[in-house]
Amino acid sequence: MKNTEVIGDIGAHDFTSVISLVQDYCDGLYQGDVSKLRAIFHSDVFLKAAGIRRSLEQWLDAVASRPVPVQERRSYDFNLLSIEIIKDQAMVKLECPLFDHFYVDYLGLLKENGRWLIVSKMYTDLQGDIS
Repeated sequence: MKNTEVIGDIGAHDFTSVISLVQDYCDGLYQGDVSKLRAIFHSDVFLKAAGIRRSLEQWLDAVASRPVPVQERRSYDFNLLSIEIIKDQAMVKLECPLFDHFYVDYLGLLKENGRWLIVSKMYTDLQGDIS
C-alpha cells in the first residue's frame, strides 16, 4: 500500500486505526482471508457496483471460492489514493488490482463504540465488466 500522507488536523490514533483497517482489507483480499475481512466489516454492509448488490456473506463466499492472489504469486499492487476523516466517519479511495481486474473501491467507515468498521463499499472495474 502506498500514499499515506496526512492532510488536515485529525487525531493520530484515528488515522492509525483507519490505516490499519485499510491494510487489513488489502491483506485480506490478497491472502483470501475471509476471517480478516469479516472482522473489519459491519454485519449489515452491502457491497455495491453498478447493477450489483451483495451482502457481506455473499461477497465473502465469493472471496473464499476464488483463487488466492498470494498463492498465485500475484503482485501486491494495492494503492491508497485518499483518506478523509471527519470526526467519526471516514471515506477511503483505493486501487485494488486483482487478477484481470483493476478495481477502484470507495470504502465508507464509521467509528462506533471506539472501533472503526467498513459500513459501505462501492466499487468499479476500470478493466471491464464487474463479476
